[in-house]
Amino acid sequence: MVSTITLGDIVVQVTRKDIKNVHLSVYPPHGSVRIAAPRRMNLDTIRLFAIAKLAWIKKQQRSLRAQNRETPREFLERESHYVWGKRYLLKIVEESGSPCIKTKGKSLILRIKPGSSESRRDSALSDWYREQVREESALLLAKWEKRIGVKVKRVYVQHMKTKWGSCNRQTGSIRLNTELAKKPPECLEYILVHELIHFLERNHGERFVALMNQHIPGWRVYRNRLNRLPLRHEQWSY
Repeated sequence: MVSTITLGDIVVQVTRKDIKNVHLSVYPPHGSVRIAAPRRMNLDTIRLFAIAKLAWIKKQQRSLRAQNRETPREFLERESHYVWGKRYLLKIVEESGSPCIKTKGKSLILRIKPGSSESRRDSALSDWYREQVREESALLLAKWEKRIGVKVKRVYVQHMKTKWGSCNRQTGSIRLNTELAKKPPECLEYILVHELIHFLERNHGERFVALMNQHIPGWRVYRNRLNRLPLRHEQWSY
């Protein structure tokens, strides 16, 4: 069941679900607002909740609108691309065979068939970024599963428009955003630990924060660092 609440010039989309607590989210690129609320909660109570959070909502909207975003890439020679937080200049080598990508010095070398389109170059780089996240997350999981005391059955790496990561406690799976391969390595580690701790604690309450403080004390620094970095035009902060 979906309904809306209007607070001045802010329209809040409300969805009632089989949940225990109210969840408030502000989404990019323009700061759209959504609330997920328990089915039993009436709309007037949800409105009062939204009014109480109005200052926070406006702050999040200002932050999203002010945050730097990457300009669309054209995958041309000497175009800037990032790998694990470092800037590289794209070098295109046209040759037959499957696409091959590697870094060398300050160059990101893309070997690809002559005459390849922009979309094909984009696809080749996206696949490569996905593999970088997959390989690095496997190493991190070997470290953090044991420390936190949880076991992940499967990790999916994919382009995600609205999240850096997510988890499904029922299936024991974690999803990670391909874009994390462009950010400093500690950002991937922070997101991975964040999702692993959700296997122990569903919400972001006091217990969740205590577990984050216990296992990765500098997590707020990593979170802020990640959210200050340029985003793709459709992506949001975490």
